[in-house]
Amino acid sequence: MNFCCFDKCNIIDRTRFIPIPNTMVQGPIGPTGPTGPTGPTGLSVTGPTGPTGTLGVNNSMLFVRSGNVGGTGTQENPLATIEEAINLVEDNGYIIVESGTYPVSSTINLNKNNISMLGKPDSIINLETNSVALLLGGSGNTIEGFTFTSDQAYPSEFIQIGGDDNVIRNNIIYGPQQAGSSDTWVTNRGIVTQGATQNNWIDGNILFSMRQAGYLNPNSTGYITHNVVYNTRGWVVDQALMQFSGNSWGSPSNAVDIALLFGTTTSVPYDSVTELQRNNSSATISDQR
Repeated sequence: MNFCCFDKCNIIDRTRFIPIPNTMVQGPIGPTGPTGPTGPTGLSVTGPTGPTGTLGVNNSMLFVRSGNVGGTGTQENPLATIEEAINLVEDNGYIIVESGTYPVSSTINLNKNNISMLGKPDSIINLETNSVALLLGGSGNTIEGFTFTSDQAYPSEFIQIGGDDNVIRNNIIYGPQQAGSSDTWVTNRGIVTQGATQNNWIDGNILFSMRQAGYLNPNSTGYITHNVVYNTRGWVVDQALMQFSGNSWGSPSNAVDIALLFGTTTSVPYDSVTELQRNNSSATISDQR
C-alpha cells in the first residue's frame, strides 16, 4: 500500500493551472425589421388676432396740415389749423406746420412759453383781415420757416412781439405791392415789438414790399441780425435798444434802412452812426435824434 505524505499530497502545481476566460462571442446582426406606422401629428391652436393698436397723440409735438378737418395732431393725421395746435400743445413743445396756405381772419395768439413753431417749405400764413396775423403773447417761443403775406395791404403788422426771449428766424415776410411813393403806402409792417419787451431776436428773415420792415417801440431790447430788407421804409427805432448787425439791403432800395427817431438814445447801441452803418452793409441811416 502506498501512503501519501500529507504535505506532498496537498501541494498543487499552480504553474500547470490555466484558467478559461469568461468571454461572450457576439453572433452576426440580424436583418432590420419593418418601419412602424407614423404616429398622429399634434395640433397647434392659434388664438384670435387682437385689435390693431393706434398711436396716441403726443402733445409735445403736434402736426398741422391745412384743411385736414378732424385731425388729431399726429404726423399721420394732422390738425387742420395752427390755432388748434396752440390750444393743445404743451409748454416746451413743437408745432410742425405742413406746406399749404393758412388763412388768417383773426389774430393767432401764441400765448404759451417755449414753443417752437416750425414751417415746412411753402407754409404760407395769409392775412385776410385788418388785424395782426401772429401775436407772440408768451415768452421763449421760436417762429421759423414761414411765409407771411396778405391778400391786400392792411394797416397792421404781420408779427407782434408781446413777450420776452422770442426768436423770429428764417421767415419771408412781404405785403402786396402798393402804388406810388412808399410814404403814401398803407402802414403795414413786418414786425412790431411792444414797449419794454426784452431780449427778442429777429434773425435771417427776408422782408420786402411793406411800409416798414419793423417798428421797435420804446424800451424794447434785443437783436436784429442777418436780415435782408428792400422796398420798404426800413427799420424804425422809437427809443428801443436793439443791436443791429449783419443786415443787408436789396433792390428796390429802401427809402432809408434804419430810422432813429427823436428820443432814441445817442449812446450804445447806436454810437457811432458810422459804425452802425459799417456793421450793416453800409446802411442808409436817418438820424432824427
